[in-house]
Amino acid sequence: MQRLTPQPLTKATFARFGDVVETDGAAPIEINQGFARRCNGLAVIDVTSGGAAVNISLFEAKPRPLPIEIKLMERHPLGSQLFMPLQDRPWLVVVCDDPRDAASYCAFAASGRQGVNYARNVWHHPLLVFDEASRFMVVDRISADNLEELWLEQPLFLSIL
Repeated sequence: MQRLTPQPLTKATFARFGDVVETDGAAPIEINQGFARRCNGLAVIDVTSGGAAVNISLFEAKPRPLPIEIKLMERHPLGSQLFMPLQDRPWLVVVCDDPRDAASYCAFAASGRQGVNYARNVWHHPLLVFDEASRFMVVDRISADNLEELWLEQPLFLSIL
């Protein structure tokens, strides 16, 4: 049985898969007469090639049964996909370079203050959350042909610490 153990999500460890969306290290700018702060450039949104439109949506996820089996991976060949939690609850991220190569998988433990922006063509598992009604803002491409799924012959098992 192949086990995958999450490591902490950081910009450095996730860089080859896309962006970690967080304000750590950002330079906030005061706006609205000093009543708000804005942090620019937190992710590179890549969804508009070929004249496609940006989609901003709300996902509500629920936990999967334990032990978590990684049986399906997906990717979006026409654009990036950003997930930002709307509550401060930890969640999990699973990505890989090649879904047929178990050694290429990485798992990350994200805080509820960290989002991820999967780069175009990055294989990733659908949302993995610990709590019912976990809500995420999602920024991606409006396009029916922007999803490729691959079911694994042998599942991987995610070790939850």
